[in-house]
Amino acid sequence: MKIVSAEEMRTIDRVTSERFGVPSLALMEHAGAAVADYVLANYPEARRIAVFCGKGNNGGDGFVAARRLHQQGKSVQVILLADPAELKGDAAIMFGKLPAAAIAARTSQELMSERVQQSLAADLYLDAILGTGFKPPVHGLYGEAIAVMNASQVPVIAIDIPSGADADALGMQSGMIARAEAIVTFTAPRPAHVFSSLTSGATCVSGIGSPDEAIISAGQLNVITPGDIAPLIAPRAAESNKGNYGHVLVIGGSLGKAGAAAMAGMSALRAGAGLSTVATPKSVLATVAGFHPELMTEPLPETDAGTISTNAIERLNDLAKGKTVVAIGPGISRDPETAVVVRKFVGEQKVPMVVDADGLNAFDGLTRELNGKDRTLVITPHPGEMARLAGCTIPEVQKDRLGVARKFARERDVIVVLKGHRTLVVRPDGEAWVNTTGNPGMSTGGTGDILTGMVSGMIAQHPKDALPAVIAAVHLHGLAGDVMRESEGEHSLVATDLLAGLPEAFRRTRDAAKEKLVCWGG
Repeated sequence: MKIVSAEEMRTIDRVTSERFGVPSLALMEHAGAAVADYVLANYPEARRIAVFCGKGNNGGDGFVAARRLHQQGKSVQVILLADPAELKGDAAIMFGKLPAAAIAARTSQELMSERVQQSLAADLYLDAILGTGFKPPVHGLYGEAIAVMNASQVPVIAIDIPSGADADALGMQSGMIARAEAIVTFTAPRPAHVFSSLTSGATCVSGIGSPDEAIISAGQLNVITPGDIAPLIAPRAAESNKGNYGHVLVIGGSLGKAGAAAMAGMSALRAGAGLSTVATPKSVLATVAGFHPELMTEPLPETDAGTISTNAIERLNDLAKGKTVVAIGPGISRDPETAVVVRKFVGEQKVPMVVDADGLNAFDGLTRELNGKDRTLVITPHPGEMARLAGCTIPEVQKDRLGVARKFARERDVIVVLKGHRTLVVRPDGEAWVNTTGNPGMSTGGTGDILTGMVSGMIAQHPKDALPAVIAAVHLHGLAGDVMRESEGEHSLVATDLLAGLPEAFRRTRDAAKEKLVCWGG
């Protein structure tokens, strides 16, 4: 799903009406109806609802939602933060359709009036004051109304965006912003819906009538949705066999870090790969083999430190033959001799490859040797590894995650998976996908190894179209963490819990792809 700027959203609405013949009044009706439907589905016990409305189109959406909720038997009071005479266009028309009189609060005194105060004793507030076309800061009466909502304990649903927020922001925001338990926006998200923490609950996007052809964005930025992934995890053909789903080779492990390679190998299978082989130093092979009986293993020559030695290169080249995809790096260590093995193997092999962890650290200061031209090469760095590869600091990466990932993807012709809050998947031309699943409980050792295996396992099943496979793995990985947080909590979550959460993550993704609303968070 495309992420569009506020200006692009205005163009989309205009083009929808002018070129595709969908009246702007119909768009507003559909938007308000989507909000009312969300309230009815998620807050069925809310009987009294107060709707704070500005004088623009966001207020118009609120008028429609109020009318629709009234028709469903709710007690609804609209609080208009303007003189009704100031309303224009579609908003004025929708105001005229309200089934009950609105309270016009044109001044601070009127906002504090007894009528408004009585209306504040509601079960739910709708915030329809300012939409995504607004540029902060907010002043005057609108700011006072936001303060009233923020001081209350009543749940708030934001229509389009919490009032006072900058829709085009790519990070945390400050200033006067309405709090929100959920957001219902329309057609396509804006950057702030994805990158700013604007709600404690769900952000939902509803289609309101704009055809796909009208939704155009120059930003090369998308949010990952269940609909993107469902085709890749559809039911399998009855006559299929393990050979249909690829063979993953994981190269990794070392003395003291055998578990990383084992987790990567097993998560490839849990993601759906037909076969998974882990090639690891011979002294730790028993540890890897004992992790799960489904894993196949191959012993490799090792250094005195129990890491893969340069004597293993010929064997690794033989093992890569016939494999669908290779993952290299989990638990492989930063031993200098092993780093030579990594650089030589990655540089010479053309099999689709995923490089992670110390596999990436082997290229510290030598990124010219990391090149994905004419092949599928995926790297999955955390911010520290990304900083080393990009030759900058971790704060610099975190300040401009999208820019750093795009620059590296373009320069090295690789697919970059920059891990962290809102993991990014960036392809070599710079187009990016943002992941909204996952939680802080996944900030624990080994979750990256699980992701490496899952990326490899998904590519194994879809080797001709690696990018969607990578996107699917990233989404499912985070969702598995969300599933397991429900039972284990954030503090107790460990990496292998994700393996148990994957079946439910698959199920939820398939189910969510059928829903009318696209939602994340909550």
